[in-house]
Amino acid sequence: MATTVTAAHHSIWRHLYDSIHAAQKPKSNLKIVTLDKESNMCRLWRRDEFLRMCSKEELAEKAQGIEVTIPVKKNQETRCNLDPGSFFVNRFWGRQPDGVAINEAPKIVNFLELKRSTDGDEGFPEVKDAEANEQHQSIISALKAAAPEWKFEQINFVVGNHG
Repeated sequence: MATTVTAAHHSIWRHLYDSIHAAQKPKSNLKIVTLDKESNMCRLWRRDEFLRMCSKEELAEKAQGIEVTIPVKKNQETRCNLDPGSFFVNRFWGRQPDGVAINEAPKIVNFLELKRSTDGDEGFPEVKDAEANEQHQSIISALKAAAPEWKFEQINFVVGNHG
């Protein structure tokens, strides 16, 4: 079942990306840097356009202070207890936004997140939007602290069946 759900997620994301790309104006400086697959924060920070924002060390320092405030999931407690210092930094570097778009001229980075649901509840879009914001809270907060001259925003796309 998980494979099917993941495949559906990626299929929707590809259609969404194609739509964003088709609507982009020719002179736009916006560059989606996660075209073919999701990239975790560690992989993103190997790219020049991210290293120009701040160093990996600066970001790790800010991220650790934020990550320690986020509850540890039950299935992660053993790893956390073995080495709390590296656990929180590693958790940050392993975070994976669905997409990242950079516009270097005005110094804006958009984190793109797709959430799907088959929930029949009236409030499912709001619930999924809140989940997405919580999921990347540490990324946005750490980056704002490490690179204050940049603007970091999250754009969520919530899709699903209602009813």
